Amino acid sequence: MLHELRIYHCLPGRLPALNDRFRNTTLKLWEKHGITPTGFWTVAIGENTHSLYYLLEWQSLADRELRWNAFASDPVWIEARAASEKDQAIVAHISNTILLPTDYSPVQ
Repeated sequence: MLHELRIYHCLPGRLPALNDRFRNTTLKLWEKHGITPTGFWTVAIGENTHSLYYLLEWQSLADRELRWNAFASDPVWIEARAASEKDQAIVAHISNTILLPTDYSPVQ
């Protein structure tokens, strides 16, 4: 089991649009493609309050590649993403990191 930490650094004022897109579109498509989110966070106190942090759970890197590529090429996703950004882009940049648990981690 591995986890992917993804951080979406939004343009100022665009975090609500990103949250709406996840709430109304992305999560349904992830379910369709078998993508498992384990949590979502925003910053209450810290350097950047325009970011969304989330973790995805994968069985393996091959599992990630298969499911993520299917999601990313889904015509429904491509259309929904374009529609959500028709007036203005939402995300300035994305950071992602694949995390492996240590042998003492309670999450394996």
